Amino acid sequence: MSSRPLFISRRQFVGGAAALSMAAWYTPGAMAEELTRTPRQTEGPFYPDHLPLDTDNDLLIVNDNLTPAVGEITHLTGRILDANGNPVRNAAVEIWQVDNNAVYLHTQGGDRATLDKNFQGFGRFVTGSSGEYYFRTIKPVVYPGRTPHIHVAVKIRGQDKFVTQCYVKGAPENERDGVLRGIRDEKQRDSVIIDFAKIPDSKIGELAANFDVILGFTPEG
Repeated sequence: MSSRPLFISRRQFVGGAAALSMAAWYTPGAMAEELTRTPRQTEGPFYPDHLPLDTDNDLLIVNDNLTPAVGEITHLTGRILDANGNPVRNAAVEIWQVDNNAVYLHTQGGDRATLDKNFQGFGRFVTGSSGEYYFRTIKPVVYPGRTPHIHVAVKIRGQDKFVTQCYVKGAPENERDGVLRGIRDEKQRDSVIIDFAKIPDSKIGELAANFDVILGFTPEG
């Protein structure tokens, strides 16, 4: 199996490739009459205590290394929208998650001996005019005591940091996860459970996932 699609240059990835990916995997739909606001969730104890030197939106390649991270390649896209459904521009979106061995970047986040040093573990993306974001990462795996999930933070100037998590639709551990089940509103709980679907024309089994974040406020300016 060829891994050639992984070995793209940083300039190619951040530029045209990212834009094309968003266009290919984000399909805008009709806005619901009443938006379901994304629930706030715990940041958890494993936000990186030391940020990596590389904090871009490609978590599969660290700096200019040629060896990619292990895991199911996932193109995670979405939009940041305000309480009225308007796109939020210049929002800093951050994600962090365990590697394929269930180890966080945080120094206390799992067995350091099994850490995949080729997995960035954390990434940032600043939204454009349509509020879109894009990350290339891996499908999350089970962490001891937790169902597979990705932490998502949204930072907007003049507002408190918004933190939530997204989950894998169909993961059996969802039914036993205390953090996920702690969302009592069924619509809000469903809104953070997303499909990780196979991309039909991908020769290396890549996945696509879309997670829109609906904020409970309208940013000023």
